[in-house]
Amino acid sequence: MNATDDYIATFPDDVRPILTEVAAALRRALPGAEERIRYDMPAFMLGDRYALHFAGWKKHVGLYPVAPLEPALEAEVAPYRAAKDTVKLLYRDPVPTDLVERIAVALRRMHEDR
Repeated sequence: MNATDDYIATFPDDVRPILTEVAAALRRALPGAEERIRYDMPAFMLGDRYALHFAGWKKHVGLYPVAPLEPALEAEVAPYRAAKDTVKLLYRDPVPTDLVERIAVALRRMHEDR
């Protein structure tokens, strides 16, 4: 187990599979990314400075920070936007793993271009 898995293990039985699914999607999208805990939540490092974090909450899992994306992808993300840089996935809905992966890939590319 690693720090991400340890974090997920602290959640109730009904939430752990959802967080595991999000973590798996991020691992597929960001192969080789360093995983660490930052700000008390798992972070997948996008280079030396930037990270994509996720956190479990009472009714949802959040992805942070998710900068504005290219228009077509942003249109898909819009229903999940909870704030300028937050994506909120409710536990009651199926996890849009393909969308999570595409968000992570887009953010990685944005940070590579900097």
